[in-house]
Amino acid sequence: MKIIARDIPPRVVWTLEQAGVHPLLARLYAARGVRNSDELDDALARLLPPSGLRGIREAAALLADAIAADKRMIIVADYDCDGATACAVGVRGLRLLGAKNVDYLVPDRVVDGYGLTPPISRRVHERNADLLITVDNGIASVDGVAEAKKLGLSVLVTDHHLPGPTLPLADAIVNPNQPGCEFESKSAAGVGVMFYVLMALRAELRERGVFDKATQPKLEPLLPLVALGTVADVVKLDNNNRRLVAQGLKRIRAGHMPAGVAALFKVTGRKSEEATTFDFGFGLGPRINAAGRLDDMKLGIECLLTDDPARAADLAGQLDAINRERRELEGGMREQAMLMAETLFDEGEEPPPAISVFDPDFHEGVVGIVASRLKDKLHRPTFVFAASSAPGKEHELKGSGRSIPGFHLRDALDLVAKRHPGVLLKFGGHAMAAGCTVAEEFFDVFELGFAQVAQEWLDAATLTRKLETDGPLAPEYCRAELVDVLHREVWGQGFAPPTFSEEVEIVSQRLVGEAKNHLSIKLLHQGQPVDAIWFGHTEPLPARATLAFRLDVNEWRGERKVQFLVEGWAD
Repeated sequence: MKIIARDIPPRVVWTLEQAGVHPLLARLYAARGVRNSDELDDALARLLPPSGLRGIREAAALLADAIAADKRMIIVADYDCDGATACAVGVRGLRLLGAKNVDYLVPDRVVDGYGLTPPISRRVHERNADLLITVDNGIASVDGVAEAKKLGLSVLVTDHHLPGPTLPLADAIVNPNQPGCEFESKSAAGVGVMFYVLMALRAELRERGVFDKATQPKLEPLLPLVALGTVADVVKLDNNNRRLVAQGLKRIRAGHMPAGVAALFKVTGRKSEEATTFDFGFGLGPRINAAGRLDDMKLGIECLLTDDPARAADLAGQLDAINRERRELEGGMREQAMLMAETLFDEGEEPPPAISVFDPDFHEGVVGIVASRLKDKLHRPTFVFAASSAPGKEHELKGSGRSIPGFHLRDALDLVAKRHPGVLLKFGGHAMAAGCTVAEEFFDVFELGFAQVAQEWLDAATLTRKLETDGPLAPEYCRAELVDVLHREVWGQGFAPPTFSEEVEIVSQRLVGEAKNHLSIKLLHQGQPVDAIWFGHTEPLPARATLAFRLDVNEWRGERKVQFLVEGWAD
């Protein structure tokens, strides 16, 4: 692994310090592109205005008309955490703003696949809907929208994914990534887009005299859900997204959150009064996602919609149980997938430029997580396939892929499709994550075609694992109370949590955990003793090693001590 220190512009650090920012935070912010303290202002007033989103006025008018006419609205959600939170925000927000007939429908990952398909549009019509609203999907659903329109439905598409060559012919589309949209935050999550639609709707209702600024409903109670969905979807935390997340965290810490969010904090054993982005990404988000992977995302959405603490606790308990099942399933699949991947190269050799594995016993709801684990372990673009469980599609393989920096996964699939017509039945995604469907008989063709593209596009530099860090940690900052300050900040995708690196002396090391798969280390950091843990690592370290590490606090018998969480080492 190559450890690279981020560039830290000294003039920017000085400017931030002069504005009252703590010296360590000033250094961390400057290394992440912050140039002045205004960018750190997380007040709601600093949010980008909704007017910058193309189609939002049309969307607001469409919704306001539907509310005035008491029309029946059905939200079609996606089956991940972003889709679930966007759905809950949509249902709650529309009801707050006066809608009396709002319901939702969430597709089944196995049976329906992704997006608004014609059969789903027909199911919405059968439920006597007048207006179909998509959240976190729809921008590529040309046929599904066409079917809805043919059935007489009005359609509002809210999404954040990249559009295809043709946009659906909806009554209104709100998506920061659609052509002609000048909204600055292209990284808004699906839940963020829906929140903006509600802000625009409220403004439209004010203009129509339904209420004024003094009497209008408050949308701030929705921000904990916006924050959760934004972090869980791993979108880039640009200035606007960081403000949305910061506002959601503030409300949760103050005890103001939906009953389901409070229940999820309790079931994960985390303290809501000390809520962090890590809680969203590694605690609450995975439990909601597990419902969409293995069961029915209605469980996750109902958990976020209920105001009954007892019902919320019951649903959170069910989600926790499903997540435990997901972890067990993932563990077995990961081991099997790793064994299969390791057969592709000899011991001591570098892995091939791309990895594709398939096993008939794999579960299609977990292939994305397993692909991510293999990608992390081998540092190669990786696809993991499972046989489809959908009726009539037993001979199709559904694959989920994860990539490494410098390799655009969706573009790679596009090239495979052009070189090998008919092999990919469908595909889509982004630079770092994508999905595709292939006929089982063509898996070998896909594997070779994908590897060929990777061979052409990847060079030795891209295939070398790199870890960006914030350089050495001054010993005076190695304090538990300062670690608490760091944890309360908004970190995530595109605004990486602080990771430091420097040479340390290894005093002792031993394997711990039930499976003996974690390395417990005692080391000297600039002469001071510190405990460290390297999860999932079993190889011993030399007497002196340059480590990359994050900071945590270990509490034992009332004593709070700084602990290093090792991320890697310069071997």
